[in-house]
Amino acid sequence: MAFGYPVMLDLQDARVLLVGGGAVATRKGEGLVAAGAKLTVVAPSIRPELVEVAERVELRPYRSADLAGHRLVMTATDDPEVNAGVAFDARAAGIWVNSADDPDNCTFILPALTRAGSVTVAVGTDGASPALARHLRDRIAAEVLTPEVALAADDLAQQRADVHAQGGSTEDINWSGRVHAALEHAKRRLEARDDG
Repeated sequence: MAFGYPVMLDLQDARVLLVGGGAVATRKGEGLVAAGAKLTVVAPSIRPELVEVAERVELRPYRSADLAGHRLVMTATDDPEVNAGVAFDARAAGIWVNSADDPDNCTFILPALTRAGSVTVAVGTDGASPALARHLRDRIAAEVLTPEVALAADDLAQQRADVHAQGGSTEDINWSGRVHAALEHAKRRLEARDDG
């Protein structure tokens, strides 16, 4: 199965190369910077909002030497040959690569994401239908990731920290009852806040 092993990356201070400077590249760049990446952008023209968030900008066409020192590369140009060339170079260098809307030139794909506090839900379709992934993401955001989910996650994180502080293992606990209790407690807190 292609793209069958989902992961979440720690990109804090990771050097990431983005090839492209248009609307799609800007969206990807903003997401990378929000995740803590140190972003280099290479493209003949780059939107001002992408220039603002990038650590380094090169206003010129991509060169294979641009990959040096980067842990991850994304390409989002309107030229399929450039995107394929970047993907080829990245694979040859052993660098993970994502090519926008082009799963054949990817070693990883980006799921549709939604967040509520520290809870992140990712929906993927193995690259088959990003539109379906976005639709499902939006339904989950509206129907499942309610405000109490974020509060419950904070409560459960504290419970885990308390168990660890006492020298225990969180693997030995049946969390089902605790999850339900945390969600109920969060719901009551939100109701009390709204009533107050």
